[in-house]
Amino acid sequence: MNLLGGKFLKKDLRSMTREELSQEINHMDMPNYRVNQIFEWVSKGVSFEEMTNLSKEMRKQLSERFTLSFAEVRKKQVSKDGTEKFLFQLPDGKMVESVLMRYKHGASICISTQIGCAMGCSFCASGLEGLDRNLSAGEMLSQILSVTKEIDQRIANVVLMGSGEPLQNLKEVVKLLNIVNDEKGLNISMRHITISTCGLVPQIYQLADLKLPVNLAISLHAASDTIRRSIMPIALKFSIADTLKACDYYIEKTNRRITFEYALIPGLNDHEEEIRTLADHLRNKLCHVNFIPVNPVNELFSHSKKGDYRELIEILRKHKIPATIRRELGADIDAACGQLKQQAKYKD
Repeated sequence: MNLLGGKFLKKDLRSMTREELSQEINHMDMPNYRVNQIFEWVSKGVSFEEMTNLSKEMRKQLSERFTLSFAEVRKKQVSKDGTEKFLFQLPDGKMVESVLMRYKHGASICISTQIGCAMGCSFCASGLEGLDRNLSAGEMLSQILSVTKEIDQRIANVVLMGSGEPLQNLKEVVKLLNIVNDEKGLNISMRHITISTCGLVPQIYQLADLKLPVNLAISLHAASDTIRRSIMPIALKFSIADTLKACDYYIEKTNRRITFEYALIPGLNDHEEEIRTLADHLRNKLCHVNFIPVNPVNELFSHSKKGDYRELIEILRKHKIPATIRRELGADIDAACGQLKQQAKYKD
């Protein structure tokens, strides 16, 4: 337990790796085999009372010493395409969002890593009120566990692309990766986990040095610094050249293909000249470009027209750069980052 203001605060078991849990259990003089049992229960999203292969005394000791973070479903929206958007309430009353997407290869979940966001991208609803706080690894894990219970199905892929900037919360994010990858836990392969960033260059280098085989997605959204700076404040600190240099380092260290996310904003970044510049930047890189129709954010942007963007894809493909337009899921619900939370706030 941690001491704060003269009071002991319980540690959250869901925020612990198996190694950290082992250290705690050893301090409690429990046999080592209990570590795996407890870790498996924690990864199932159950309460202390539901850990039925532990004695009542052990469960009592655990509940007195630790807590179990949870994410309570406050609201859910279901799209006609099967996409589900969840609004969760955490124990401190804060709200976070997750999105469940169904594919032929399995269920994927997009989770939040922060409450709010400090990045201030003009096309994203999650940063409208700035950053409140980081989420713990346990609070991120709780989103996965709550959705798993709701759908009674294993989550195959995890995407850290919800509200917040994952690399601004790198320590807890890395801890989450180790927890969900653990064979005694959810056992989700690192290769089935994607981290999205708006381009925090120093943290891209830090993540690369860990040599984790996770997928990295970079929110680029422009090929020229002038346009990128007009929609993404982070571009005032790090140029496109800075970002791409960090991406080269990441590819060198991990040998993983990077996805460049590119929100198509009509009249701003969706013209052929900008895409040709993008092709020049990305030539000979191990990468993929994902074009995204922009979502409306408080009428700052209208939704991208369902126009024909095949000519933009063709420009990249001529330079041997794979490109696709993201399949639009949850268009009839508030499936984009921060939309459901904003809607709930103004209705409450």
